[in-house]
Amino acid sequence: MLERGLTWYEWQELYPSKLGSPLTIAAAELATHNHFVLNRGGKVFNRSAPVIKLSDRATEDSYLRLLGLLNSSVACYWLRQVSHPKSGSGVGRGVQDEPWENRYVFTSTTLEHFPLSEWSPLDRARRLDGLAQQLKKVVPSAACYRVPTAGSLDATHERWSAIRSEMIAVQEELDWEVYRLYGLLDEDLTYPGDDLPALALGERAFEVVLARKVAAGEEETSWFERHGSTPRTGLPDHWPAGYRELVARRIELIMERPDLALIERPECKRRWVTKTWAEQEREALRDWLLDRLEAPLLWADPQGRPQPQSVSQLADRVQRDPDLLAVLELFTGRPDYHLAGELGRLLADQAVPYLAAYRYSESGLRKRAAWEEVWALQRREDAGEDVGPIPVPPKYTSADLAKSTYWHHRGKLDVPKERFIAYSGAERDTDPAPVYGWAGWDHLQQARALATLVGHRANHDGWQGERLVPLLAGLAELEPWLRQWHDEPDPEYGGSPAAYISTFLSQRLAEVERTREELAAWRPAPPRRGRAARRGAAAGTEGMLLP
Repeated sequence: MLERGLTWYEWQELYPSKLGSPLTIAAAELATHNHFVLNRGGKVFNRSAPVIKLSDRATEDSYLRLLGLLNSSVACYWLRQVSHPKSGSGVGRGVQDEPWENRYVFTSTTLEHFPLSEWSPLDRARRLDGLAQQLKKVVPSAACYRVPTAGSLDATHERWSAIRSEMIAVQEELDWEVYRLYGLLDEDLTYPGDDLPALALGERAFEVVLARKVAAGEEETSWFERHGSTPRTGLPDHWPAGYRELVARRIELIMERPDLALIERPECKRRWVTKTWAEQEREALRDWLLDRLEAPLLWADPQGRPQPQSVSQLADRVQRDPDLLAVLELFTGRPDYHLAGELGRLLADQAVPYLAAYRYSESGLRKRAAWEEVWALQRREDAGEDVGPIPVPPKYTSADLAKSTYWHHRGKLDVPKERFIAYSGAERDTDPAPVYGWAGWDHLQQARALATLVGHRANHDGWQGERLVPLLAGLAELEPWLRQWHDEPDPEYGGSPAAYISTFLSQRLAEVERTREELAAWRPAPPRRGRAARRGAAAGTEGMLLP
């Protein structure tokens, strides 16, 4: 690439013909129902999301025409007939008691054979697309772009509910339009008026038929319960008279036409399943709080140096942030919350310990050792040494991590995605609250944070010997990365920062009479059980040895 005059980050090969239009249609490959979305660019889909791309001459309307057909109940019925089912039960899969719960694999080779009608529901597809764009702007996370308030969230919820109800109504019209386009109906059973009423789940024609069968004891279903809807056997009085007559005619046809009844069933109708507004709102408020708590200034001393702190110390700092306190009141739902306690709960699930011995189980530590050997070989190779083939390190499993939250943040390749660092075992005797740092620190900042903790615990809290060992082990784990990324001279350190930290570590090791090999072999004491554990917890010491 250098010989061709390119920099390392440039593309080696470009295909302009593939980059002409950003429009694509993506699908969920494994799902209970058909889910097709129009991508206008900026997204990359993996192998579990087949992508449809039309010719360069295709317009956005061309995509919307196809999208309207693919998202119809007719398409869902067809896909379920020709796709491989993935139904069944088992650990982590649940039990599918009803046909609409069964999952199918909607592959690209299957989609190639989908029969297209001569006409398409373009107007309604365009309207659904526009409503979907509006819906994105009124989700709780959008309302939390600025400082959220109870009023702004309530207004957003009202708008979100209205748009979603309108989408349900338009989708229902699209389904009945497509029936006629494919010759299933001779008459037009779509609503022609401009006063199309919004629909709640449970008000669609097939749901009324289903509710009547349930009420008559002819059928049992969890459809309504699972989707948070109310079964209705009658038609709402607030509907326009014309719409009531139309839905009554639809119900009549479903009851009379077995072929139509095969499609107008839960198996082929859009579920509109989503998290409740309360769940979405809570997640959005939690993310807002966590983003605020990640502010770098919160994790620095007056000189800008990285500063780990206990939850109690963090609570003292954020006490001066009225916006955070107001949002925390919204999040907890009460004004008399305990600030340090709520902060502790927020940070606990978003942090991973600084030390491998706290992060991994024994099997994970063995895999970690294999990764460290690979990193060492890569560094030697980067230095120009011929090390031969470098083995591929093993992937982690959930059993290799000490807690499920660590696995959630790290995954099979142990890639750090957590927000905070947990300094397990670094709690002070006078302040037993957990100690955290910011995961946005680089290796040198992490090392400085650990060195700060070592100094404070040794000089101000009187820690000696064994109590300092895990903190020093954390410094030792950072040494290879410091040599790799921070070995150049820096005036602030009077030389290499890596050498400065290594010298600090060596001095502290001499004081505690330990070697680097002993640090690598250090393990936390196993958690105590039963009465001993309860006595330890009451004394405020149990958490010092737990990951």
